[in-house]
Amino acid sequence: MTATVPALADIHCHLSFPEFDADRDQVIERLREAGVELLVDPGTCAESSRRSIALAGRYDFIFANVGLHPHEVTGPLSAEMYGELETLARAEKVVGIGEIGLDYHWPDHHPEAQREAFREMLRMAARLDLPVVIHCRDAWPDTLRILSEERTSALRGAMHCFSGDLDLARRCIALGLKLSIPGVVTYKKSILPEVVANVSLDDLLSETDAPYLAPVPMRGKRNEPAFVAHTVQKIADLRPESFEEVTEAIFSNAKRLFNIA
Repeated sequence: MTATVPALADIHCHLSFPEFDADRDQVIERLREAGVELLVDPGTCAESSRRSIALAGRYDFIFANVGLHPHEVTGPLSAEMYGELETLARAEKVVGIGEIGLDYHWPDHHPEAQREAFREMLRMAARLDLPVVIHCRDAWPDTLRILSEERTSALRGAMHCFSGDLDLARRCIALGLKLSIPGVVTYKKSILPEVVANVSLDDLLSETDAPYLAPVPMRGKRNEPAFVAHTVQKIADLRPESFEEVTEAIFSNAKRLFNIA
């Protein structure tokens, strides 16, 4: 990337995860060289949310989300746990509630507890007037149903690592959510190209979900935020707009969603 390339946004990157402990400074150098000027580090529980907040406090271009990943929900949660998360969500540089949602992929997935936690976190976002970042895996019917039932006029957010077809994409957009496109869009068997080509550019965001899901040509390696450039390039390849227009629009979408000046 050159200095003239528009700024890139990675709206979902677990840069605070232990996978980056050994070389985080070098990863940050590479992402800046690649043109990444906005990064959101999501929380998955109280402990990881604290790490996200701490990381955001050290860099002006990094922001945090406070979340409760469905994998962390193995039974009913206490009021104290939700209270701790809400306190964290009031911290400086927290710009959203995420990642939250439902994941029914594994056999022992505690669906009732997940649904209860998802509702509680959506209500927390509404109280704090923050956007949500939603994880959905093998749980589309319940995810869309709960979003509809808990919807408020202020509901806004992103479907993290969006994996659905065009019909699901349009249903999410109708609920006030943007589609966060991961490196999966570069994979040969991905259904995301049809989605990217047929929705409004205003409804698209870019992410890495690093350290997971590295895009082609980095597939098989540890993903990192600099690689978001490959995802944005693929998005641009699928659309009539130029790479510069796509990049600028996605960056602006991210800033508006998370209310970043």
